[in-house]
Amino acid sequence: MSADRPFVLTIAGLDPSGGAGILADVKSFEQHQVYGFAITTANTIQTENKFYEIQWTNLSFVIRSIETLFLSYKIDVVKIGIVPTIHYLNRILSTIKLLSPLTQIVWDPVLKSTTEFNFMNLEDLSDLNKVLSKVDLLTPNYKEIEVLFPDFFSKKSWFENEIPTNILLKGGHNQTATGTDRLFLKNEVYDLLPTNKECSEKHGSGCVLSAAIAANLALNQTLPEACKNAKTYIEKYLSSTSTLIGYHYVQ
Repeated sequence: MSADRPFVLTIAGLDPSGGAGILADVKSFEQHQVYGFAITTANTIQTENKFYEIQWTNLSFVIRSIETLFLSYKIDVVKIGIVPTIHYLNRILSTIKLLSPLTQIVWDPVLKSTTEFNFMNLEDLSDLNKVLSKVDLLTPNYKEIEVLFPDFFSKKSWFENEIPTNILLKGGHNQTATGTDRLFLKNEVYDLLPTNKECSEKHGSGCVLSAAIAANLALNQTLPEACKNAKTYIEKYLSSTSTLIGYHYVQ
């Protein structure tokens, strides 16, 4: 296959409404002019506003799919979405790092659907920091960061948290500055301010944002650049319609 465009892989669920999961990710990849691959961690029965059922993909099947793609293509960035357990996620991460240590990984930790359906079993959070050492960027919202790191906001500063990855804290639930995202790096914190006031809630917006970041990283942007440009993309997506399903636009 021609390598005129960088290769980006999404490992996430299949949402038949197309608003979230691998369908939303690949739409985002295409608009950023990167070539998107996809591996499903789950099939779901849902619409943009109702969730009915999920069927998880056997982990060994996912691992074999990852191995097949990485042995055939040079994949620059991987975006990961819903997974059922920390163990499942760790096996995916370990496989990627073994096959391609330099591939960057973005994990969007989707813990619940917007209709409050629980996706992830969090009983083994004691291993989380070890697992996150294999991730380049974590993209939680405020509710998710409080579940993953209950004392995150009790620290006087980000640098006291000792979390082994970069974090883009999405600002949709930011009660003091709605829409302001915060990018926490090892030695710096960036505030990404909203620029579009016409945004409305969208099903799968977190998937689209993390996919846009992954695409930007594959295009050799720095992490702050990738997040800033992805924010511009997601704001246009959020303002594209007044419904829960948004439209993607050409870069």
